[in-house]
Amino acid sequence: MYFPRYRARRTRKNENLRRMVRETHLRVDDLIYPMFSAFGENIKNEIPSMPGIYQHSIENLVEEAREVHALGIPAVMLFGIPECKDSVGTDAYSDTGIIQRTIRALKEEVPELTVITDVCMCEYTDHGHCGVIKDGDVDNDSTLELLAAEALSHAQAGADIVAPSDMMDGRIAALREILDDNGFSHIPIMSYAVKYSSAYYGPFRDAADSTPQFGDRRSYQMDPANRREAIREAALDVDECADFLMVKPALAYMDIIRDIKERFELPLVVYNVSGEYSMVKAAAAKGWIDHDKVVMETLTGFKRAGADLIITYHAKEAARLLRG
Repeated sequence: MYFPRYRARRTRKNENLRRMVRETHLRVDDLIYPMFSAFGENIKNEIPSMPGIYQHSIENLVEEAREVHALGIPAVMLFGIPECKDSVGTDAYSDTGIIQRTIRALKEEVPELTVITDVCMCEYTDHGHCGVIKDGDVDNDSTLELLAAEALSHAQAGADIVAPSDMMDGRIAALREILDDNGFSHIPIMSYAVKYSSAYYGPFRDAADSTPQFGDRRSYQMDPANRREAIREAALDVDECADFLMVKPALAYMDIIRDIKERFELPLVVYNVSGEYSMVKAAAAKGWIDHDKVVMETLTGFKRAGADLIITYHAKEAARLLRG
């Protein structure tokens, strides 16, 4: 097929033709909205580095969750800001912890909404790291015990899916074992299988008050330069019986999304992280880009790369745009 007999522009000349031959489709069903639940009452604190995203006390979070559900978004992912933090993140696995209370409120008030919980320690520890500190670093195996207790407490509170984000070795097997042993074999695990040590997380650490008080997370999160390692990490989680795989961040890791999609059959989730969101907001505020078009182009790009589901702070905006 060569020009002039073949002309690729023939199927681009109007919107109906473009719609008819469109290869990739973004749907509201593909979206998951992250939410930050804070201890206290009457709290609605906008996160300075993430315009339009808030820390909410439980009653206000429930109200936003009703809005999310009304837009047709099927699921939310919960992160907690507890009243108190300590060296072992006690609130993370307490029956009366902030996330456990939030889960119960959501299941009572918006029962149709799927509730996914982040399982990690960094939001609950006074040092800001994702586990138990020994000799200046996170100790893998003792952290697994706390993560398992946290996941079980979320399931007992009514979570629909638990999502470990800590990047400890063996965490999926540890969570699967404790859930199965306690009557929660039906609860899926959404693994942050491929989570890079990324500069794109900066605004999230403001949102979740989880900045490390010393060092960084490079001893457990992945080196951004590594590609083959991502395959190994995902394969381990598949072997340990994860139900979903995730790549985080998304925008700078499109090649990794495609690699994981081509090699594994589990549903693939990507996390459109805080820094990606904030860059769009900042550029749009300057008038440098068309906000809505960039949002939709970016989310569609994730789908084209292979994502089945997208965790994104743009979820409500995208849902409104998709509904027209």
